Amino acid sequence: MSIAAKARARAAAAFPTDPTLPANLRRNAPLVPTDTAAGRSLAAVIAILTFLAGLCAGAAEMVATNAAQWQSSVAQEVTIQVRPGPGRDVDADVAKAEAIAKQEPGVARTRIFSKSESERLLEPWLGSGLDLSDLPVPRLIALRMSGDRVDLGSLRTKLVAALPGVASLDDHALWLQRLSTAASAFVGAGIGLVVLVLVATGLAVTFATRGAMAGNKEVVDVLHFVGAGDDYIARAFQARFFGLGLRGGGIGAACAILAFVIAGLVTGSASSGPAGQEIEALFGAFHIGWRGFFSIALIGGIASLVTGAVSRLTVRRYLG
Repeated sequence: MSIAAKARARAAAAFPTDPTLPANLRRNAPLVPTDTAAGRSLAAVIAILTFLAGLCAGAAEMVATNAAQWQSSVAQEVTIQVRPGPGRDVDADVAKAEAIAKQEPGVARTRIFSKSESERLLEPWLGSGLDLSDLPVPRLIALRMSGDRVDLGSLRTKLVAALPGVASLDDHALWLQRLSTAASAFVGAGIGLVVLVLVATGLAVTFATRGAMAGNKEVVDVLHFVGAGDDYIARAFQARFFGLGLRGGGIGAACAILAFVIAGLVTGSASSGPAGQEIEALFGAFHIGWRGFFSIALIGGIASLVTGAVSRLTVRRYLG
């Protein structure tokens, strides 16, 4: 006869027909109750915490993916700035700078910004409706790189030699560095929030386990009486709480995945309008990809493992 069967037999012999006994001491009752209000509440708490952790992980993955795409797009384009000077023909300087750029291997195409286009670029800072004709507004030439690596140092040297004090090359390195730093900080914050949520899950499981141990004190005493060890009792509670964590983690992860799917569909359908285009320009396509979905599912699994491990450790400390 197994230890659990012996425990049930001893409990049934000690309390044979008393209907006022706790449910966990009645005949054929499981060692740890499988469906209680406290268990359902704990599963709901784990589901909510897993949902929040999944949102943090998905947002971090989305930022990392979009930042990588933005950096790749920006890295494929550099800008030549031609400043007007006294006694110089700015149009001739722009044409000369473009000709130098076209001769450089790896430059796929060039685009010269007209004077009016260059002035419109200043409107977000200076406002619209201003007469900038008397201001020395620089002219811009956008260079689109091909797949081949371009020697920007050589191009910069040629521009300075041909147009000293007039032309300069901007490879957006400072902007890319700031973008990379901001994306890394956001991803780090997301990971930190996920860790904090898992810690909160462990604390909730600790209190729930101690409450379950207090409520099942008679069962634990009977098990000890028939020779059950602490490991057996800890495994029984671990299995029960692992099931609760698996259920709560699965529900929370599924809700987080569903939230990102719905958000992707909504933003995709609204991208044709101006508001949708602004959201897509700021946050990207709002799609986290298979890696993001896998991360959310992994968090659900980790939450269940944390629940089982913490409950086992709590039972061992309680019995000790």
